[in-house]
Amino acid sequence: MTDSKYIDVVYSSEKKPFSNYPSKLIKELVKKFELNLDSAILELGCGRGEFLDEFTNLGMKGYGVDISGYAKNFCKKAEIKISDITKEQLPYPDNHFDIVYSKSFIEHFYYPEIAFKEAYRVLKPSGLFINLTPEWKYIYRSFYEDYTHRTPFTKKSLQDIHLINGFKNVKVESFKQLPILWSDNFLIKNLFSFFSELTRILVPEYFRPKFKWIRFSKEIMLLSFGTK
Repeated sequence: MTDSKYIDVVYSSEKKPFSNYPSKLIKELVKKFELNLDSAILELGCGRGEFLDEFTNLGMKGYGVDISGYAKNFCKKAEIKISDITKEQLPYPDNHFDIVYSKSFIEHFYYPEIAFKEAYRVLKPSGLFINLTPEWKYIYRSFYEDYTHRTPFTKKSLQDIHLINGFKNVKVESFKQLPILWSDNFLIKNLFSFFSELTRILVPEYFRPKFKWIRFSKEIMLLSFGTK
């Protein structure tokens, strides 16, 4: 969870301008997981609100929680509530949402199982929990550049924390935040995947912060999915 000062410094619009990336990512997740556009979706740690905004642009009923109300400035169609789930339950009843989503959120907890327990509680039976978090295996050099990072995840630890907290049909995979790699064109997808791997392996770490292609070839995420 992040307060507004954190967003002002780390995710300021000057340092990290709003872009079309959230739109591309959310459309990819909707396609990948065949999400129903009539769903009610809750984003945990919605931050600036640009990802939640894209879900609502597609027609979903959007809800967000964070320890700041920063997202209210950008995400106008969703209900945003201020909540700190390290101290209190989410401000929603049991079995309430079709989907719970989080991105770059669970790694900020000393006890991330709190987030999983609450996600499970507020999901409807058969509801979906979709999560993106940095993959420690590939991001260990830069993980603690964000001083609020607390708990790194591997594929095994992320799968285990889902299962221990009741989720079923759990899948965890490596995921690069490079939209060209999500192409439906087999040739394009595999060609650029090859170049991305060469970049990850061969390009010196020095260049990682300077170019998005290099950064997101090296800073691989974990994408997980589980059902209640």
